[in-house]
Amino acid sequence: MIQIENLTKTYRTGFFMHQKPALKGISLSVPRGMIYGFIGPNGAGKSTTIKILTGLLGADSGKVAIAGMPPKRPQTRKILGYCPEQPYFYDYLSGRELLSFYGRLVGLEGATLNARIQWALQTVHADKDWIDRRLRTYSKGMMQRVGLAQSILSKPELLILDEPMSGLDPMGRRDVREAILSLNQEGVTIFYSSHLLSDVESISERVAMIVDGKIVREGTVEEITESASTEYHVRTGQTLLEQDLPQNVVSTGHPQEWVCKDATSKDAFLSYCLSHNISIEKMENSRPSLEEVLTKEIARAES
Repeated sequence: MIQIENLTKTYRTGFFMHQKPALKGISLSVPRGMIYGFIGPNGAGKSTTIKILTGLLGADSGKVAIAGMPPKRPQTRKILGYCPEQPYFYDYLSGRELLSFYGRLVGLEGATLNARIQWALQTVHADKDWIDRRLRTYSKGMMQRVGLAQSILSKPELLILDEPMSGLDPMGRRDVREAILSLNQEGVTIFYSSHLLSDVESISERVAMIVDGKIVREGTVEEITESASTEYHVRTGQTLLEQDLPQNVVSTGHPQEWVCKDATSKDAFLSYCLSHNISIEKMENSRPSLEEVLTKEIARAES
């Protein structure tokens, strides 16, 4: 559904128009029907990528395709829904009036339009009394739901969301997660950015991690966390002395509980225990979270 190959984008800033690279040759592929998370720190290039995908920005070089078509081709508008991080709407309208306006823009009218508005509101859990109040009275969470509702009015094949859960309370985040999962079950491909990495871990089938304009990790959540340094916690049946143990095996403070910092030290520790007739009572591996992996990648980029 989305193909990006060696995409680059540079901005010119300041009085002397100095070049500031935003994207440095990124590549990724989003198959049809997938929930794909796009994560990274502020300024890493997430929103720039999304704006290029939606045709709001042009790329300097590289290839970008939406269902095999360039993003700026009018046909892509028929299959694409988009909600920016901070949508701006006519705040003198009510939520329902706004959806009616956008529905007519995509060719809906009459009973079909009313039914589609009702479906969109129910999908994003916005079928509430406040939907008939003016937008200027809405909270951040209400505005996010209305923004998401307008992005799905056309029943798009591809939905692109920039920080859809930003600023929401736990109930709002839950509702947006449920809406994303519900839309995906109906066959919608979803590409979204987020800083809320626990939510990304819970619903994404694949994730791309962008740092300083470059994709540093890509794959399933399990592949990304497993490829990072993994610790192994081991409990032995006997007391051991740390100075006798292989490198990168450290004590937890208990003489029978140890941490192997990686797979190599774990294998060496198990070999040591086997050769010294030391029993292993328990062994667990501890994978880092996406947040921990991203923090390491950011630190590596800054070093």
